[in-house]
Amino acid sequence: MHVDHLTFVAGPEGLKVEAARLGTKLGVQLKDGGFHPRFGTRNHILPLTGQHYIEVVEVLDHPAADKAIYGQAVRARSKLGGGWMGWSVAVDDLAPYEKRLNRESVPGSRHFPDGRLLEWHQIGIKGLIADPQLPYFIHWESPDNLEPIQLEGVIRLDTVEISGSRDRVEDWLGEPIPDQIEGINFEFTSPNGHPGINAVILDTPEKGFVRI
Repeated sequence: MHVDHLTFVAGPEGLKVEAARLGTKLGVQLKDGGFHPRFGTRNHILPLTGQHYIEVVEVLDHPAADKAIYGQAVRARSKLGGGWMGWSVAVDDLAPYEKRLNRESVPGSRHFPDGRLLEWHQIGIKGLIADPQLPYFIHWESPDNLEPIQLEGVIRLDTVEISGSRDRVEDWLGEPIPDQIEGINFEFTSPNGHPGINAVILDTPEKGFVRI
């Protein structure tokens, strides 16, 4: 299991404002990631060390956003004011998860501002919508050099604070979650509260530890 990325949904002021706000807090500038044509969303990217990244995403006034489960999830979080929507795990093969969840993965793509195309398949967004502590699963289809995790980052993902149940997430993943994965601390709190990512702690060169 590889923790691929975390998703933060822009608030009512929009993607550029949200990305600039987070960049100021962290002492960096986020990268324009481009447009997801199948989902009706677009994002900015914050590369992290250890082949992880954060995407800040917003839903667009686009027909795809009304049809795609991912677009619906982003819109629902945006209506709540934005914030952490979820996390993603990269896997080598989605077939076991398709079998276990009894549905097929869906294709995804992102057009970079320079015209390049990044492609992948993903599954589990419906699970995330129903229970936001649960990650979704992604398998990259494009060459490695196009993947966001190949971007060089200077900020380290230190801790993910999740409101929920470790047992529930382990059952969803089909494997145990140690207290630390790939150097990232996973803390589960409030098992009976509203599930989801409460906060993330990042270790930055300029600002030290920042909790968002």
